[in-house]
Amino acid sequence: MTHLSRRLALGLALMTMTVPALAAEEAPLRVGTSAGPYAVILDHVVLLARAQGLDIKVFEFTDYTIPNEALFRGDLDVSNFQHRPYLENANRTRGYDIVPLTTSIITPLGIYSQKLKTLADLPDGAQVAMPNDPSNGARALLLFQSAGLITLRPGADVSATVLDISTNRKHLKFLELDAAQLPRSLGDVAAAAVNMNYAVSAGLDPKKALFLEGKDSRFALVFTTRQKDKDDPRVAKLITIYRSPEVKQFILDRFGGTIIPTW
Repeated sequence: MTHLSRRLALGLALMTMTVPALAAEEAPLRVGTSAGPYAVILDHVVLLARAQGLDIKVFEFTDYTIPNEALFRGDLDVSNFQHRPYLENANRTRGYDIVPLTTSIITPLGIYSQKLKTLADLPDGAQVAMPNDPSNGARALLLFQSAGLITLRPGADVSATVLDISTNRKHLKFLELDAAQLPRSLGDVAAAAVNMNYAVSAGLDPKKALFLEGKDSRFALVFTTRQKDKDDPRVAKLITIYRSPEVKQFILDRFGGTIIPTW
Protein backbone atom coordinates (compact mmCIF):
# COMPACT_ATOMS: atom_id res chain seq x y z
CA MET A 1 0.00 0.00 0.00
CA THR A 2 2.98 2.32 0.35
CA HIS A 3 3.14 2.73 -3.42
CA LEU A 4 -0.52 3.60 -3.90
CA SER A 5 -1.61 7.11 -4.55
CA ARG A 6 -3.06 9.03 -1.61
CA ARG A 7 -6.44 9.02 -3.30
CA LEU A 8 -6.42 5.24 -3.75
CA ALA A 9 -5.27 4.61 -0.19
CA LEU A 10 -8.03 6.82 1.19
CA GLY A 11 -10.63 5.21 -1.03
CA LEU A 12 -9.63 1.73 0.01
CA ALA A 13 -9.67 2.72 3.68
CA LEU A 14 -13.22 3.98 3.37
CA MET A 15 -14.30 0.92 1.43
CA THR A 16 -12.88 -1.38 4.08
CA MET A 17 -15.44 -0.03 6.52
CA THR A 18 -18.45 -0.44 4.24
CA VAL A 19 -17.92 -3.11 1.60
CA PRO A 20 -17.34 -6.46 3.44
CA ALA A 21 -21.05 -7.11 3.99
CA LEU A 22 -21.89 -6.58 0.32
CA ALA A 23 -22.11 -9.31 -2.29
CA ALA A 24 -19.47 -9.11 -5.02
CA GLU A 25 -22.06 -7.93 -7.56
CA GLU A 26 -23.04 -5.05 -5.26
CA ALA A 27 -19.56 -3.91 -4.27
CA PRO A 28 -18.19 -0.79 -5.98
CA LEU A 29 -16.10 -1.61 -9.02
CA ARG A 30 -12.65 -0.13 -8.46
CA VAL A 31 -11.21 1.22 -11.71
CA GLY A 32 -7.66 2.51 -12.09
CA THR A 33 -6.66 5.02 -14.75
CA SER A 34 -4.20 7.80 -15.53
CA ALA A 35 -4.91 11.43 -14.72
CA GLY A 36 -6.14 13.63 -17.56
CA PRO A 37 -8.46 12.63 -20.42
CA TYR A 38 -8.63 8.97 -19.38
CA ALA A 39 -10.06 9.95 -16.00
CA VAL A 40 -12.36 12.59 -17.48
CA ILE A 41 -14.00 9.96 -19.68
CA LEU A 42 -14.35 7.49 -16.81
CA ASP A 43 -15.90 10.14 -14.58
CA HIS A 44 -18.59 10.56 -17.25
CA VAL A 45 -19.03 6.78 -17.40
CA VAL A 46 -19.52 6.75 -13.61
CA LEU A 47 -22.62 8.95 -13.97
CA LEU A 48 -24.14 6.73 -16.66
CA ALA A 49 -23.31 3.57 -14.71
CA ARG A 50 -24.90 4.90 -11.53
CA ALA A 51 -28.18 5.33 -13.40
CA GLN A 52 -27.93 1.66 -14.39
CA GLY A 53 -27.23 0.42 -10.88
CA LEU A 54 -23.47 -0.02 -11.17
CA ASP A 55 -21.36 1.74 -8.54
CA ILE A 56 -17.87 2.65 -9.81
CA LYS A 57 -14.96 4.18 -7.92
CA VAL A 58 -12.29 5.73 -10.14
CA PHE A 59 -8.71 6.06 -8.90
CA GLU A 60 -6.25 8.26 -10.78
CA PHE A 61 -2.48 7.72 -10.98
CA THR A 62 0.36 9.82 -12.37
CA ASP A 63 2.82 6.91 -12.45
CA TYR A 64 2.23 4.24 -15.11
CA THR A 65 3.78 1.49 -12.98
CA ILE A 66 1.36 1.73 -10.04
CA PRO A 67 -2.03 0.70 -11.54
CA ASN A 68 -0.80 -2.70 -12.68
CA GLU A 69 0.75 -3.39 -9.28
CA ALA A 70 -2.48 -2.34 -7.57
CA LEU A 71 -4.53 -4.51 -9.93
CA PHE A 72 -2.24 -7.49 -9.42
CA ARG A 73 -2.50 -7.16 -5.63
CA GLY A 74 -6.28 -6.91 -5.72
CA ASP A 75 -6.52 -3.24 -4.75
CA LEU A 76 -8.22 -2.56 -8.11
CA ASP A 77 -10.71 -4.65 -10.08
CA VAL A 78 -10.04 -3.29 -13.57
CA SER A 79 -7.92 -0.65 -15.27
CA ASN A 80 -7.96 1.41 -18.44
CA PHE A 81 -4.73 3.30 -18.99
CA GLN A 82 -2.36 1.16 -21.08
CA HIS A 83 -1.95 -0.36 -24.52
CA ARG A 84 -1.14 -3.99 -25.23
CA PRO A 85 2.65 -3.59 -25.72
CA TYR A 86 2.94 -1.90 -22.33
CA LEU A 87 0.85 -4.62 -20.66
CA GLU A 88 2.81 -7.41 -22.32
CA ASN A 89 6.07 -5.91 -21.09
CA ALA A 90 4.68 -5.50 -17.54
CA ASN A 91 3.45 -9.10 -17.44
CA ARG A 92 6.78 -10.37 -18.75
CA THR A 93 9.02 -8.37 -16.44
CA ARG A 94 6.89 -8.32 -13.26
CA GLY A 95 5.21 -11.71 -13.38
CA TYR A 96 1.65 -10.34 -13.43
CA ASP A 97 -1.35 -12.37 -14.56
CA ILE A 98 -3.16 -9.35 -16.01
CA VAL A 99 -5.21 -9.98 -19.14
CA PRO A 100 -6.36 -7.54 -21.84
CA LEU A 101 -10.05 -7.31 -22.64
CA THR A 102 -11.44 -5.01 -25.32
CA THR A 103 -10.14 -1.62 -26.47
CA SER A 104 -11.41 1.82 -25.48
CA ILE A 105 -9.67 4.77 -27.12
CA ILE A 106 -6.61 5.79 -29.08
CA THR A 107 -4.78 8.72 -27.52
CA PRO A 108 -2.25 9.76 -30.15
CA LEU A 109 1.33 10.23 -29.04
CA GLY A 110 2.60 13.60 -30.25
CA ILE A 111 5.81 15.53 -30.75
CA TYR A 112 5.54 18.87 -28.96
CA SER A 113 7.80 21.90 -28.67
CA GLN A 114 7.82 25.29 -26.97
CA LYS A 115 10.56 26.55 -29.27
CA LEU A 116 9.76 25.26 -32.75
CA LYS A 117 6.87 25.80 -35.12
CA THR A 118 7.61 22.87 -37.45
CA LEU A 119 9.79 19.77 -37.43
CA ALA A 120 11.79 21.33 -40.26
CA ASP A 121 13.04 23.88 -37.69
CA LEU A 122 14.61 21.15 -35.57
CA PRO A 123 18.34 22.02 -35.53
CA ASP A 124 21.16 19.58 -36.12
CA GLY A 125 22.25 17.95 -32.87
CA ALA A 126 19.09 18.98 -31.00
CA GLN A 127 18.10 17.21 -27.81
CA VAL A 128 14.68 15.57 -27.88
CA ALA A 129 12.94 13.83 -25.00
CA MET A 130 10.96 10.58 -25.02
CA PRO A 131 9.36 8.18 -22.50
CA ASN A 132 11.80 5.92 -20.67
CA ASP A 133 9.52 2.88 -20.27
CA PRO A 134 10.16 0.18 -22.90
CA SER A 135 6.82 0.15 -24.73
CA ASN A 136 6.23 3.89 -24.86
CA GLY A 137 9.90 4.42 -25.69
CA ALA A 138 9.51 2.16 -28.70
CA ARG A 139 6.28 3.91 -29.59
CA ALA A 140 8.09 7.28 -29.54
CA LEU A 141 10.89 5.96 -31.75
CA LEU A 142 8.32 4.66 -34.24
CA LEU A 143 6.73 8.12 -34.18
CA PHE A 144 10.07 9.82 -34.83
CA GLN A 145 10.56 7.40 -37.72
CA SER A 146 7.11 8.20 -39.13
CA ALA A 147 8.01 11.89 -38.91
CA GLY A 148 11.09 11.25 -41.06
CA LEU A 149 13.61 12.10 -38.35
CA ILE A 150 15.20 8.68 -37.89
CA THR A 151 15.23 5.20 -39.37
CA LEU A 152 15.10 2.06 -37.24
CA ARG A 153 16.89 -1.13 -38.19
CA PRO A 154 14.79 -3.75 -40.01
CA GLY A 155 12.81 -5.82 -37.54
CA ALA A 156 12.76 -3.19 -34.80
CA ASP A 157 9.17 -2.62 -33.84
CA VAL A 158 7.33 -2.35 -30.51
CA SER A 159 10.51 -3.42 -28.68
CA ALA A 160 12.77 -0.85 -30.35
CA THR A 161 15.29 1.12 -28.30
CA VAL A 162 17.62 3.98 -29.18
CA LEU A 163 20.23 1.32 -29.98
CA ASP A 164 18.04 0.29 -32.93
CA ILE A 165 18.41 3.67 -34.65
CA SER A 166 20.21 3.08 -37.93
CA THR A 167 19.87 6.54 -39.47
CA ASN A 168 19.76 9.81 -37.54
CA ARG A 169 20.08 12.45 -40.21
CA LYS A 170 19.85 15.40 -37.78
CA HIS A 171 22.12 13.78 -35.20
CA LEU A 172 19.43 14.09 -32.56
CA LYS A 173 20.29 13.38 -28.95
CA PHE A 174 17.59 11.37 -27.17
CA LEU A 175 16.82 12.06 -23.52
CA GLU A 176 14.73 9.33 -21.88
CA LEU A 177 12.49 10.53 -19.05
CA ASP A 178 9.54 9.33 -17.00
CA ALA A 179 6.46 9.95 -19.14
CA ALA A 180 4.86 12.26 -16.58
CA GLN A 181 7.93 14.52 -16.63
CA LEU A 182 7.97 15.08 -20.39
CA PRO A 183 5.75 18.19 -20.55
CA ARG A 184 8.01 19.91 -18.00
CA SER A 185 11.06 19.03 -20.07
CA LEU A 186 9.91 21.22 -22.97
CA GLY A 187 11.66 24.26 -21.51
CA ASP A 188 14.98 22.43 -21.73
CA VAL A 189 14.76 20.36 -24.92
CA ALA A 190 13.97 21.20 -28.52
CA ALA A 191 11.02 18.80 -28.64
CA ALA A 192 9.51 15.85 -26.78
CA ALA A 193 7.28 12.90 -27.57
CA VAL A 194 4.48 13.24 -25.01
CA ASN A 195 1.60 10.87 -24.27
CA MET A 196 -1.79 12.49 -24.82
CA ASN A 197 -3.01 12.25 -21.22
CA TYR A 198 0.07 14.06 -19.90
CA ALA A 199 -0.01 16.58 -22.74
CA VAL A 200 -3.61 17.56 -22.04
CA SER A 201 -3.06 17.62 -18.26
CA ALA A 202 -0.14 20.02 -18.80
CA GLY A 203 -2.19 22.34 -20.99
CA LEU A 204 -0.57 21.38 -24.29
CA ASP A 205 -2.81 21.62 -27.35
CA PRO A 206 -2.68 18.43 -29.46
CA LYS A 207 -3.80 20.47 -32.46
CA LYS A 208 -0.53 22.40 -32.18
CA ALA A 209 1.68 19.33 -31.95
CA LEU A 210 4.47 19.20 -34.51
CA PHE A 211 3.47 15.63 -35.37
CA LEU A 212 0.78 13.23 -34.14
CA GLU A 213 0.14 9.52 -34.50
CA GLY A 214 -2.56 8.74 -37.01
CA LYS A 215 -5.88 6.96 -36.55
CA ASP A 216 -4.22 3.70 -37.61
CA SER A 217 -2.15 3.58 -34.40
CA ARG A 218 -1.65 0.10 -32.95
CA PHE A 219 -1.49 1.57 -29.47
CA ALA A 220 -5.16 1.64 -28.49
CA LEU A 221 -5.87 1.50 -24.77
CA VAL A 222 -7.29 -1.75 -23.42
CA PHE A 223 -9.35 -2.62 -20.39
CA THR A 224 -7.42 -5.02 -18.20
CA THR A 225 -8.14 -7.21 -15.20
CA ARG A 226 -6.73 -10.23 -13.46
CA GLN A 227 -7.26 -13.62 -15.07
CA LYS A 228 -9.64 -14.74 -12.33
CA ASP A 229 -11.80 -11.60 -12.72
CA LYS A 230 -12.09 -11.49 -16.50
CA ASP A 231 -15.67 -12.81 -16.40
CA ASP A 232 -16.85 -10.49 -13.60
CA PRO A 233 -20.27 -9.24 -14.77
CA ARG A 234 -19.52 -5.79 -13.34
CA VAL A 235 -16.50 -5.49 -15.64
CA ALA A 236 -18.62 -6.52 -18.62
CA LYS A 237 -21.22 -3.91 -17.69
CA LEU A 238 -18.56 -1.21 -17.34
CA ILE A 239 -17.22 -1.98 -20.81
CA THR A 240 -20.70 -2.00 -22.34
CA ILE A 241 -21.47 1.41 -20.87
CA TYR A 242 -18.07 2.81 -21.83
CA ARG A 243 -18.41 1.61 -25.45
CA SER A 244 -21.88 3.13 -25.84
CA PRO A 245 -23.00 5.77 -28.37
CA GLU A 246 -23.47 8.25 -25.51
CA VAL A 247 -19.86 7.97 -24.35
CA LYS A 248 -18.54 8.03 -27.92
CA GLN A 249 -20.32 11.32 -28.54
CA PHE A 250 -19.06 12.71 -25.22
CA ILE A 251 -15.47 11.91 -26.23
CA LEU A 252 -15.85 13.48 -29.67
CA ASP A 253 -17.50 16.62 -28.26
CA ARG A 254 -15.18 17.04 -25.28
CA PHE A 255 -11.87 16.41 -27.00
CA GLY A 256 -12.56 17.70 -30.51
CA GLY A 257 -11.30 14.63 -32.32
CA THR A 258 -7.91 14.49 -30.59
CA ILE A 259 -8.97 11.31 -28.77
CA ILE A 260 -10.36 8.56 -30.97
CA PRO A 261 -12.96 6.00 -29.77
CA THR A 262 -12.25 2.52 -31.10
CA TRP A 263 -15.88 1.52 -31.61
